[in-house]
Amino acid sequence: MKELEEKEVEKVLIGQATEEQIQAWKKEHGIVYAIIVDGKVCYLKKPGRKEMSYAASIGISDPMGMVEGILTTCFIGGCEDFKTDDDLFLATVSQLEHITETKQAELVKL
Repeated sequence: MKELEEKEVEKVLIGQATEEQIQAWKKEHGIVYAIIVDGKVCYLKKPGRKEMSYAASIGISDPMGMVEGILTTCFIGGCEDFKTDDDLFLATVSQLEHITETKQAELVKL
């Protein structure tokens, strides 16, 4: 009896971009992130001042609105369900703090 060869099956995610598209986003936006939840993927650019300012203005009265503001303004592609499905959105929340990390500054009193 012949042994069956195991073939690795490449899993395609819902909303998955091509490598060419990802490279184009990197060229346009710099840093690009992928968030994957339950076989679905969305792509986000690193937020800048404009995106953070918008999100912070919403966050004054609605802390979850701040997170939604970041997701909405930084979303560049992938599965649109991340914007509307509460389970996907809430799973994404825990990852958004990582894309908003900044460099550490040093204050020196002279």
